[in-house]
Amino acid sequence: MKIKIAIADDNSFLIKAVKEKLSFFKDLDCKFTALNGSELVNKLEENSNLDIILMDIEMPIMNGIEATSIVKKKFPHIKIIMLTVFDNDENIFNAIKAGADGYLLKEINAKDLHDGIVDTLNGGAAMNPSIALKTLKLLRNPINIKNELGKEDIQLTSREIDVLEQLSKGLSYNAIADNLILSTGTIRKHIENIYRKLQVHNKLEAVQKAKKNNLID
Repeated sequence: MKIKIAIADDNSFLIKAVKEKLSFFKDLDCKFTALNGSELVNKLEENSNLDIILMDIEMPIMNGIEATSIVKKKFPHIKIIMLTVFDNDENIFNAIKAGADGYLLKEINAKDLHDGIVDTLNGGAAMNPSIALKTLKLLRNPINIKNELGKEDIQLTSREIDVLEQLSKGLSYNAIADNLILSTGTIRKHIENIYRKLQVHNKLEAVQKAKKNNLID
């Protein structure tokens, strides 16, 4: 009996690379691929005769974590291995919470991928060592997870928040300086402080992180 597999990834080059790794093994059969979670769920509605899905996390329309949650509710017999380039704590925690059966990194070699698939179907959990270690840490320190996944403790002055709000409107440093009746140099200094406190490197990251942490609307 061949193991029936689907791959969900928004990068067709990476889908091709994964299919190539699977092609080395006679017991693996890739039934279909999808470019996002929504397409995957639609295809499963037509044919859910699958054993396992290799699921990317970062995908447009519907990401891998949302898709995992839906697939696990509708098709609980299908195992899911997250196959991703990211091994950050929040992704791991959310993927496991959504019901993922394993979590491997995309650079995995063909043999380890095959072993991970077989182990998962036999009731194990495919995880590469660095992720297994992080998962153990997450399980040992659940309080830390809640803090990490919640809002970060970022202390900005009211003036820095004013500057951030102006920045989020796409205004230039000069325009912000005019609006706040400050010198351009002072604005630059405020922005340097904002980047340092938010631990970001550019305007887009600063605005995204500020919104995520409810610092600006």
